[in-house]
Amino acid sequence: MSARAPVAAGDHLGAEEVLRRLAVRRAGRVPYAEALALQSELVAMRRTGEIPDTLLVLEHPHVITLGSSSDRTDVLASEGERARLGIELFAVGRGGGVTYHGPGQLVAYPIVDLKPDRQDLHAYLRDLESVLIAVAERFGVAARRREGLTGVWTDRGKLAAIGVRVSSQWIASHGVALNVAPDLAYFGSIVPCGLAGEEVTSLERELGRAPAPEAVVETLVRCFAEVFEREIIVG
Repeated sequence: MSARAPVAAGDHLGAEEVLRRLAVRRAGRVPYAEALALQSELVAMRRTGEIPDTLLVLEHPHVITLGSSSDRTDVLASEGERARLGIELFAVGRGGGVTYHGPGQLVAYPIVDLKPDRQDLHAYLRDLESVLIAVAERFGVAARRREGLTGVWTDRGKLAAIGVRVSSQWIASHGVALNVAPDLAYFGSIVPCGLAGEEVTSLERELGRAPAPEAVVETLVRCFAEVFEREIIVG
């Protein structure tokens, strides 16, 4: 990585310069519908070159999302139970199955142009797994892939989920969800990614304590920049 001074995301950059830079946007806790709208806006801006690659980092209130390969029967909580627990339900245009998001889970949506050197969806998914594995390892947690599946696991269960969307112009959106310190009981409302009997874990469960949320955010941002060879700039 170069040691050049940070620049503002809105500065005029050449095409190659934009591809090598990464703006980070920390949005706090954002309702899922608002995050979808924000992603759509950022994808459009990335397509026209108004912004560089952007990593949107946030947390969602309780929500269940259904990807393109979801089976509705994998939503175990009834409409009444979801209302009682305050869980929203959304069918979304990303790959993957049923996922749960909620407080204590770190969600990162990379809005990145995969042209010209990353136009390979499978490789992109493996790179996202590499980011998550690196984050876990930096907190002393051994994490790994599982053959034939997408996501990251420990010996105790699934630590992180991945579901992405890539446009015809190779602009990626949606992304990853890392369980930092969520209430794991909420995962009982779904069959995670269609894997019946699958245990779910978190950094808190693995470590016996909850790591500082900001430390996890900073670590994920840096690991993403390292794996994707991007320079972090002021968003």
